[in-house]
Amino acid sequence: EHFVEVFDKDLPSTLWFFKDPFIHYVRYQGKSILASRNTPFLMNKWKYYLIHLWQCHFYVWSQPEKIHINQLFEHSFNFLGYFSNVRVNPSVVRSQMLENSFLIENVMKRLDPIIPIIPLIRSWAKSKFCTILGHPISKPVWADSSDLDIIDRFLRRCRNLSHYYNGSSTKKSLYRIKYILRL
Repeated sequence: EHFVEVFDKDLPSTLWFFKDPFIHYVRYQGKSILASRNTPFLMNKWKYYLIHLWQCHFYVWSQPEKIHINQLFEHSFNFLGYFSNVRVNPSVVRSQMLENSFLIENVMKRLDPIIPIIPLIRSWAKSKFCTILGHPISKPVWADSSDLDIIDRFLRRCRNLSHYYNGSSTKKSLYRIKYILRL
């Protein structure tokens, strides 16, 4: 919000950059991450806008070569330790006017997260929730662990699933995970 106020007063011509819904700013472990679906040319312009903002308004001096621009893979990437796949699906939205009786079809691209089932199964096999093939391990194998340890491991897995893969459209993978965890 402070960025928008500063740009609004001093640089109104660049204010439209902050209204782009496809630009996200995140701070993680002392690092700033700016994510956008823009071209590398626009990302370079962004880099210099931010450096100018930091120098002129916050008196923070930064060198442009210390700010790195990394292009993510088109279909999958690793972010904050979680592997994510995204599939772009066309989605048709139909609208019908009641009085005039005509249909309007709008085709929009929808991002569907895909559950990376193989890395999840490998992770759960290391935690002894299932075999490497994805078959659940019987509960007597857990006899060596305390109840608190088992519940803690189980809750961590469920929390990760709900936070990162909640909007997935691949129901088959979700059913397989549900079978492994026997929810």
